[in-house]
Amino acid sequence: MRRSVLLTVASVVVATPAFAQPRVLTAADYARAERFLGFNTTPLVSGTGVVPTWLPDGRFTYRVRQPDGSSPLMLVDAAKGTKTNCAATPAACPAAPAAAAPAQRPRGRAPETLSPDGSKAAFIRDWNLWVRDVATNQETQVTTDGVKDYGYATDNAGWVHSDRAILLWSPDSKKIATFQQDQRNVGEMYLVRTKVGHPELSAWKYPLPGDSIVSMIQRVVIDLSAPTPKVVRFRMPPDEHRSSVCDHIACGGKLADTEWYPDGSKVAFLSNSRDHKIATLRVADAATGEVRDVLREEVATQFESGDGDQNWRVLPASNEVIWFSERDDWGQLYLYDLTTGALKSQITTGEGPVLSIERIDPKSRTIWFVAAGKEKGRDPYFRHLYRIGMNGKGLTLLTPEDGDHNVSLSPDGMRFVDSWSRADLPPTAVLRDAKTGKLVATLETGDISKLVATGWKPPTRISVKDRNGKWDLYGLMWTPTTLDSTKQYPIINYIYPGPQGGSVGSRQFSAATRDNQALAELGFIVVAIDGTGNPTRSKSFHDAYYGRMSDNTLPDQIAGMKQLAERFRFIDLDKVGIWGHSGGGFATATAMFRYPDFFKVGISESGNHDNRNYEDDWGERYHGLLVKQGSSDNYESEANQTMAKNLKGKLLLAHGTMDDNVPPDNTLLVVDALIKAGKDFDLLMIPNAAHGFGAASNYMMRRRWDYFVQHLMGAVPPKEYVIGPK
Repeated sequence: MRRSVLLTVASVVVATPAFAQPRVLTAADYARAERFLGFNTTPLVSGTGVVPTWLPDGRFTYRVRQPDGSSPLMLVDAAKGTKTNCAATPAACPAAPAAAAPAQRPRGRAPETLSPDGSKAAFIRDWNLWVRDVATNQETQVTTDGVKDYGYATDNAGWVHSDRAILLWSPDSKKIATFQQDQRNVGEMYLVRTKVGHPELSAWKYPLPGDSIVSMIQRVVIDLSAPTPKVVRFRMPPDEHRSSVCDHIACGGKLADTEWYPDGSKVAFLSNSRDHKIATLRVADAATGEVRDVLREEVATQFESGDGDQNWRVLPASNEVIWFSERDDWGQLYLYDLTTGALKSQITTGEGPVLSIERIDPKSRTIWFVAAGKEKGRDPYFRHLYRIGMNGKGLTLLTPEDGDHNVSLSPDGMRFVDSWSRADLPPTAVLRDAKTGKLVATLETGDISKLVATGWKPPTRISVKDRNGKWDLYGLMWTPTTLDSTKQYPIINYIYPGPQGGSVGSRQFSAATRDNQALAELGFIVVAIDGTGNPTRSKSFHDAYYGRMSDNTLPDQIAGMKQLAERFRFIDLDKVGIWGHSGGGFATATAMFRYPDFFKVGISESGNHDNRNYEDDWGERYHGLLVKQGSSDNYESEANQTMAKNLKGKLLLAHGTMDDNVPPDNTLLVVDALIKAGKDFDLLMIPNAAHGFGAASNYMMRRRWDYFVQHLMGAVPPKEYVIGPK
């Protein structure tokens, strides 16, 4: 059984006048709040979350929860727009081809990556790559010189590490594009698992900003078409372990910045500089390893090629490249010559960035893409699907409703499923024509009647101005369901500053967003504001505090809450709390140290308080390379421990002792500085817990509730309430 240890540096009694008694919250108060957590609210919602599984003949299946609690298989004929309930009419469904099943790997083997034709499965064993014939289970070792810390297709970015193979199969399933990763002299990270007897040491490669040696990858193609597998090394120096999409070379579960030519003859890829300022598109001959450079882009801060996936594509048939750039302050698509690297034309224009290319039809020279912020008067984070010609003409909005759209195109590109919603509007899932956006059929309409019957209400969508009055910021506000607008309530700022995400998160409908409504139900106002520095808007918005990571969008949060307090008189700005996890933990401690007169109570969980002690790729991407400045460097002034002496309010620090994403010494550096400054604070270290706290998550949530109730509300929480399904 996992136990938690609470280290209290100082005990503070809430001061109240002699004639007043603090409010006492009961277990019933906590139980009422608990009703608004996801495990209680989600079962009350039906008809949401349509995720289609497309079949080879153009039909698709999906399952969603029905009002009676069942989740029958639905079969949809996309061409006809008809839907069949397979549970009610099973005879109508057997003709539907079965979706390809994932490869079943033998017990104890590392995860496998299935080839496009399903005949082969690649995996790692003893630092080398192997391939299994799915039909016969025969295994073939395809590399032989892999050794410890210099293995093939290895998955290690420091903050994430696993035994899965990072690679990309060619379309014909005859070749594999991957790399041999050199980490032999890279520094290590160490964690110690708590147990009876000798402690268990965990050690793995974890490069840090400023390290002279970081992970490098030697790119290769493995040709399986010959009787003996052949390893073709690219004729170029090793690349930095970097991508233009995320802080790993594997983004969204696949090898990033890599694309095969349709015939498998060549591989296009990006080489990204260590500081992410330079991206070079290259093409390698899969047979010889010869490499040629196609085009190069250099930026002042950091180059990104898309939101979750790269937005560049090679079109060998027409000798062209579709390239993504934010050179005009918005993420746009451009057309280049694949041979000369010369710019031919700009494809997309105007405000609102392209987020992802969904489909390209080379014959009609049409691109389908998702973008945000192109529709005036709407939340700029709402995603919409568009169609445009490669000549930049014929831009067509295919998802017109005012909401956030999740789309899935059919394999033939003729239809798409669109599930759209907002925080205050349940999802509607429809089938549309991919050329015109015309409605073909309504698939499901979300039913939240049972949820509303419990007293649930959606959060309030809010917008405020940033610190300088330049940009509109967007967010959500949660209030008690029994809000008394004549009273004043303490306000809690939930924060995740980015720069690779935001406080609000998904713009889709959710019956519960973290514990925001539950916390509000205890007697608080809870806000989440996406401040400057967040992605999926303009380049200047995203880079607003590049190189100044401890900004953490906090001036925007303060400005936003002050505006809300003028708009909503029930907000008490004399009682402001803040909490966050990971990057939000970093921001919370910064808030308590930089703005100690504004933020009175903070809960900082798993924070990367000093980015010199967090993985190299994240810090060097968003803060730049570490530069020595005498006895200091350009990272030091952004580290929370250097500001800890400014603490005035109540601060609870929490961290898992086996956090292999943000190592716990990040929090211990702050603890050390607080002790040396003689400051009172609270510390909760969770033995053997990883970054998200795992089984201790509900315990941490209850401690969070207790801390805000006691120190921000000035009340007494119930003793040792247990959160969880009853």
